[in-house]
Parts: sequence; structure tokens; C-alpha cells
Amino acid sequence: MDKIQEFFQFIMSSKDIIQTGGLIAIVLIVFAENGLFFAFFLPGDYLLFLAGMFGGTGMLKQPLNVLLVSIFMAAVLGSLTGYLFGRFFGSSLNNRKDSWFFKKENIDATREYFDKYGPRTLIISRFLPVVRTFAPILAGLSKMPYSNFLLYNVIGGGLWVGSLVGGGFYAGQTFPWLIDFVQYIVIFFFGITTFTVVSGYLKTKKK
Repeated sequence: MDKIQEFFQFIMSSKDIIQTGGLIAIVLIVFAENGLFFAFFLPGDYLLFLAGMFGGTGMLKQPLNVLLVSIFMAAVLGSLTGYLFGRFFGSSLNNRKDSWFFKKENIDATREYFDKYGPRTLIISRFLPVVRTFAPILAGLSKMPYSNFLLYNVIGGGLWVGSLVGGGFYAGQTFPWLIDFVQYIVIFFFGITTFTVVSGYLKTKKK
């Protein structure tokens, strides 16, 4: 049990992930969090920002262009995997029972968001945890055309990765002392994430 708790503490700690696993760990987590329904709890936004910051301070040795391309490809391919899963196997999710890894309410909330905003959801959802994971699955489930999905997938992935990794890299180069306050950066992103998810849930529930 202690081993399992230690594993999940490691998974949820972006600083440990970056320092221990480097770019490979970042890429794998971004891939999973962007399209595998059981990986919705993995760190997303602040992992990207910290990856950029660690790159800007030199703690990650890869140059900015390598970070951007690698993480962008992971995000796009992760969402594509979710889309293909939704297109060919998504109907089974409707009959799946709730578990720790899967909550049908996540599917329902994302479906309502997807119906309201259409293809734009694939761009907007990049900046919304949980929704980011399930949006490509629902795009596949609704049989969204490949060309449309790929277009919005690439645009959304580019904006998400470019803004967060690029912003983090700039912050790391300009304000390298921020690396000593990583925990507060994580808390900041976690606060924004929590507010976004809770407010979205309350609005959906009210409707």
C-alpha cells in the first residue's frame, strides 16, 4: 500500500517527474493525459509550464524547439489515440460502470460542452483539465470527420503547448529564481484548475 501511495505521489509531483524522468516522462504523461480516459488525473497544465521553466533555467538540457516539438507531438498523438478509441470503441463507455479511474459524469459533462461549442471544444478543452482528456474521445464517438478533428487537434495542441511551455521557458530565463518557488506555481495552477472544473460542474448542474 505504501508503495502505491508513493507511486501516485510521484506521478502527481511535476517537479519530481521532470527531474527524474526528464523529457521522456513528460512526453509519456502528456500523451496519456490527452487521450486515455483513465489518465485524466495526471498533471497537465503545470507540468508543461514547469517543463518550460526547467528548460529555461537549464535543468532540462533540451533546447526550446526540442521541448516544443516533442510535447506538441505527444499532445496531438495522445488526442488522436483518444479520437480513434472513441470512434471504434467509444460506445462501450456508455455502459461502463463508474470506478476510481472512470466517472460517467466526466463523459456527460464533456458531451454537453462538446454539443454547445462544437469543434471549437477541441481547442478550448486543451486548457480545461478532465475535459481535455474526454473531448477527443467524444469527437470520435460522434464520428467527427478526420480532417476536421486533425485541424482542430493541431491548432489546439499548438496553442496549449506553445503558450505554456513557451511561457515557462521565458519565465525560467527571465526570472530563474522562480524555480525555488515551484510549489507555489503548482498551487496557482491547481487553484485555477479547481475553480474551472468546479464552476463548470456547477453551471452544468444548474442547467
